[in-house]
Amino acid sequence: MQNWSDPRTTAAPTAAPSVGVPRAARDAGLRSYMLSVYNYMASGVLLTGIVALLFASSGLAAQVLATPLRWVIMFAPLAFVMVMSFGMNRLSTAALQGLFWAFAVVMGLSLSSIFLVFTGESIAMTFFAVAAAFMGLSLWGYTTKKDLSGMGTFLIMGVVGLLVAMVINLFLQSTALQLAVSAIGVLLFAGLTAYDTQRIKSMYAYVAGTDMMGKVVIMGALSLYLDFINMFTFLLQFMGNRE
Repeated sequence: MQNWSDPRTTAAPTAAPSVGVPRAARDAGLRSYMLSVYNYMASGVLLTGIVALLFASSGLAAQVLATPLRWVIMFAPLAFVMVMSFGMNRLSTAALQGLFWAFAVVMGLSLSSIFLVFTGESIAMTFFAVAAAFMGLSLWGYTTKKDLSGMGTFLIMGVVGLLVAMVINLFLQSTALQLAVSAIGVLLFAGLTAYDTQRIKSMYAYVAGTDMMGKVVIMGALSLYLDFINMFTFLLQFMGNRE
C-alpha cells in the first residue's frame, strides 16, 4: 500500500463562492480547473511509471532495495505527502508544484519493486484496467447529483483499518489476510476516487479567482494520484503474474 496515512486536504478555504458570475463562465472555469487537476495527476502517474521502469531496468533497484536504503525509499513518499498536506497554507504554489514532482519521482523509486516481482504484461494489464475503472469512477463522482460527503468518514476509517490489518499481517504472513486486504483496498480506493472527485469539484466555488486555486489544484491532483496508485497496487496482487 503506497498511501499509508491517506492524508486529505485539510485547509478550509476562507473565500466565499463568487456571485453574479454568468453560469457559462463558471462552467468554463470549472472545466479548466478540473482539467488542470487531471493533467497534474496524469503527469505525476506518468513520471512515476517512467522512473520506476528505468530504475528497475537499470539493475539499481535490485541492488538498492536489498540494502537498508529500501526503508528510506519506502517511507520517503509519506514524508512528502505530510509536508504538502500540513504545509499547504504556508508553502507557495511553486513550492507545492516542486514537492509534487519530487514526490512522483520518489514514488517511482518505491514502485520499481513491482517490476522485480511481477511480469511486465501483468503490470500493463492491471494498469489499463485501473485506468478504465478510475475514469469511470471519477466521471461518476463528477456528474452524480448524490452527495457523497457521507462516504468520506467511512472510507477514511476503512483505510485506517486497512493499515492496521497490513501491520498485523507483517507478523502473521497470512496469504488469506493479504488477499482480503487487497480486495478491501481496491473497493476503498474505488470509493475514494468518486468521493475525492466530487470534493475537488465542490472546492472550485470557494477558490475560484483566489490565490488558493493553484494550491488546491495540486492537492486535488495528489489525492486522485494516491487513489489511482493504491487501487493499482492492490489490484496487482490479484491480477499480477509473478516472475
